[in-house]
Amino acid sequence: MGRLRRYLARVADRDEERLQTATLEWASTVPGTQRISEAPSRQRVRLAGMVRRISVLPIEGIRSLEATITDGTGEVNVVFMGRRNIEGMSLGTRVVVEGVIGDQREVRRIVNPKFEFSS
Repeated sequence: MGRLRRYLARVADRDEERLQTATLEWASTVPGTQRISEAPSRQRVRLAGMVRRISVLPIEGIRSLEATITDGTGEVNVVFMGRRNIEGMSLGTRVVVEGVIGDQREVRRIVNPKFEFSS
């Protein structure tokens, strides 16, 4: 059973690496964007990436939609205050977001960014 488990873990790792490489290649082609790992805090940035995680959270009594965006170099959370969903946004969706990155407890976050879906 141990061999099968190790084999499946290797296959999953390869899939994750391929997805990360494909996302990085795509994000590098979007004009006017920068890599998430190089994006400065407290400055307006434009980032291209893929939605990796979506959560609906209550923040101070207001529901908000939080999506984790990755471009293969890093991750940033984008928070849409007062939203429970965004039509068309799901796991794997490619998006371009624009806003100011804030750091809070080692989590990089953009609140209420401008965004557009990309292909």
